[in-house]
Amino acid sequence: MNAPPTLLHVFSTFAVGGPQIRFAALAARYGHAWRHAIVALDGNAACRDMLRQDLLVDYLAVPVNKGDPLGNVLRYRRILRELRPDVLVTYNWGAIEWAMANDFTGLRHVHIEDGFGPDERERQLPRRVWTRRIVLRGATVIVPSRTLERIALKTWWLPHKRVHYVPNGVDLTRFAAAGPRAADGVPVIGTVAALRPEKNLARLIRAFAIARRSHPARLVIAGSGPEAASLQKQAKALGLADSVQFTGHLNTPQDAYKQFDIFALSSDTEQMPLSLLEAMAAGLPVAATAVGDVAAMLAEPNRRFATACDDEALAAALTALLGDPALRATLGAANHARAAAEFDQERMFRSYATLLVGQNSVPPSLPRSGAVRTGS
Repeated sequence: MNAPPTLLHVFSTFAVGGPQIRFAALAARYGHAWRHAIVALDGNAACRDMLRQDLLVDYLAVPVNKGDPLGNVLRYRRILRELRPDVLVTYNWGAIEWAMANDFTGLRHVHIEDGFGPDERERQLPRRVWTRRIVLRGATVIVPSRTLERIALKTWWLPHKRVHYVPNGVDLTRFAAAGPRAADGVPVIGTVAALRPEKNLARLIRAFAIARRSHPARLVIAGSGPEAASLQKQAKALGLADSVQFTGHLNTPQDAYKQFDIFALSSDTEQMPLSLLEAMAAGLPVAATAVGDVAAMLAEPNRRFATACDDEALAAALTALLGDPALRATLGAANHARAAAEFDQERMFRSYATLLVGQNSVPPSLPRSGAVRTGS
């Protein structure tokens, strides 16, 4: 029996986030058909707790010298030549030095670009554009949004045959709609997000404060992150301490969606957020900032509630949804139908497997033993 192919994954961080959760689901789906080695460049491997415990996974501690990019590249190249993985998988700009190191090694390289941090929210940085143009021309590049596809082709000038649009997928069964939620008559606006600056949850709290002037409501913020304390302080300062709940990290985020009447997303930058797909699968209406592919992801009737990155605009969308339960039900059903039709994770799994290991190496029948361990 042939040994399973080894995939070396390089993340800037293996903390819990969209790309890491997607990897966990993909690894669970293919089980022992693949072996994985994971590098977390910041040393944070918190997402390992979400992986199936029986997977073939190694964690590599590789030092990073931030002031010595050339030294990093040479060191990473030696590691690649020693390990000889079947596939090098790099994630986003933070792993670009590993992409550089792969030159002349002969290893298959797949680069997955999920989006940009705050420093590239407004525009592409010229140095990074040129680096991507040069370094990624020979890689298989996977992007989850049409926005990123256009950037890869029109700004980075990557060859069409190298760029593959693979939308994120969602487990429709796990996030199935659960019926009416506001048992006490007070609608719940909810979000599931890492509490980081680019998610701009401060905007959501301010918008909630405005919307609440017209309709009674509660706000639930599910997730953890470095901004937790400042957001809690903000809610208190606005007199919302009793109306805003911070759940912290959730091992089963699907349960949170079942408590929401409206899903809100307030980010300054996104491409194809998994949390939005989960909310759609849960049959929720959505009020969101229209960043990345967010508006295009939603069912057509819900798209008018994808707003500018503005407190008042988001508040207006929330107010309209709070005041119309029938509309919420209609939009939620439409979002669920669109998620089922366009974003079933099985389609995503098949596409990723083919691009990662090649059509001939994809297991003929997809193993279903075990499942990804969940988290917020």
